[in-house]
Amino acid sequence: MLGLLDEHGDEAKVLAGGQSLVAAMNFRLARPSMLIDANNIPELSGVSVDGGHLVIGALTRHATFHKPVVNNPVGELLSRVVQSIAHYPIRQRGTFGGSLCHADPASEWCLTSTVLDAEMLIASKAGKRRVPAKEFFKGTFTTAVKPNELLTQIRLPLGSPAFRGGFYEFSRRKGDFALAMALVALELDGSRIKSARIGLGGIADKPVRLTSIETGLVGQSASAATFEAAAAEASDLITPTSDIHGTSEYRKDLIKPVLVRALTEAAA
Repeated sequence: MLGLLDEHGDEAKVLAGGQSLVAAMNFRLARPSMLIDANNIPELSGVSVDGGHLVIGALTRHATFHKPVVNNPVGELLSRVVQSIAHYPIRQRGTFGGSLCHADPASEWCLTSTVLDAEMLIASKAGKRRVPAKEFFKGTFTTAVKPNELLTQIRLPLGSPAFRGGFYEFSRRKGDFALAMALVALELDGSRIKSARIGLGGIADKPVRLTSIETGLVGQSASAATFEAAAAEASDLITPTSDIHGTSEYRKDLIKPVLVRALTEAAA
């Protein structure tokens, strides 16, 4: 397979779940001269634990996460997030790695990988390399994966026992593309916030990590007032993009409520 990618480069596309690629081909937005089917490579599927990481094969279906794949807060968070991905039939075929490589700004897994500091394992005939999530997503439908490379594995840190996750997404209808979503990972020490990871999706050309908000939350109480103030600050900091689904102003109004709900869920 890597040999075919090396030989055909931009002319080839990898077929994983096909839930985005086939639709793009139907609308003539993608016209590859060669499709390379990855579905008969068992090494690309499955979930396992390796030390302090959850290891996800790139071909692992969304539906795998309907129930927690690991008995800890990360497993619970993934099972919460997956319920917002499209519709049940699509989750039966769509894949974790395919979603990351498609890099849709409204992708739940792209946001999850960014906030949880995932590491991507990418292979080519020349060898393998690891790319952190913060360097993986380059923009709308654009990633660090080169035409002759294949994303094979995603590694998510499992975090500490004090880790708590929260997620909230707003869309016009269940299964529609997210107009705004927030994912939060808090580590609490009693009622105080020991560490925080916060990200927003659906508002820019790639997931947005709110590092300044994260830093400001450390040491504060995990209270409604704290969360309201942090969400208001985030809304002031960001100017979202506009598209046919919603204007920048409309998305800006969504930032505060989606972030407050994700923070509240994480602390509950």
